[in-house]
Amino acid sequence: MSEIRAKILIVEDEADIRRFVRMALESEGHEAFEADCLKRGLIEAGTRRPDLIVLDLGLPDGDGVDFIRDLRGWSNSPVVVLSARSGENDKIAALDAGADDYLVKPFGAGELMARVRAQLRRRAQQATPGEPMIRFDDICLDLSRRVVERNGEPLHLTPIEYRLLACVATQPNRVITHRQLLKLVWGPGHIEDTHYVRVHMANLRKKIERDASMPKHIVTESGIGYRFVL
Repeated sequence: MSEIRAKILIVEDEADIRRFVRMALESEGHEAFEADCLKRGLIEAGTRRPDLIVLDLGLPDGDGVDFIRDLRGWSNSPVVVLSARSGENDKIAALDAGADDYLVKPFGAGELMARVRAQLRRRAQQATPGEPMIRFDDICLDLSRRVVERNGEPLHLTPIEYRLLACVATQPNRVITHRQLLKLVWGPGHIEDTHYVRVHMANLRKKIERDASMPKHIVTESGIGYRFVL
């Protein structure tokens, strides 16, 4: 059983995959709803107000990326994409549109449920007000004072390194693309300068990771961006 029980919408046109996903979700105590096309999926999302959406991109009446863009106009429900499209550009397009995670078909029930649990935990953390501090290993990120400490001692980060850490750490377990980080940290005029992110992220890792060559917290999603793991 999952520690968080949720209402989850499955938007997938293949009946066998819908059944497989539904059984996996219900085995962990979740309540699952189904839609077999983009239009029906948006209607269900609007009426059911799900806690999470599992979405296929190749829908018969439209592209799942368009579903995400429409959804993000009025909902912040996490979206886990399931797709046969394995190219980096497809992943980037979905994540830039507002998807929270991306899983390539074929996939196992175990990995799917791990991704679902991670997104539900993140949603629960966001919904629960608490002190503006994020702790991992011996690091404390104090968002109210805009400082970072290791074992109670100040850890010097440049302004850009601090903004990068704040961007990823406040969205744990979510894949954040290079373009999203560039827009948030440097502004919309730099969304093509992906080398900026790589250089500054490498410097940040040297300061906060125990082993920068094998990062535990700021994990690379190859060719796409980064994921912060507590």
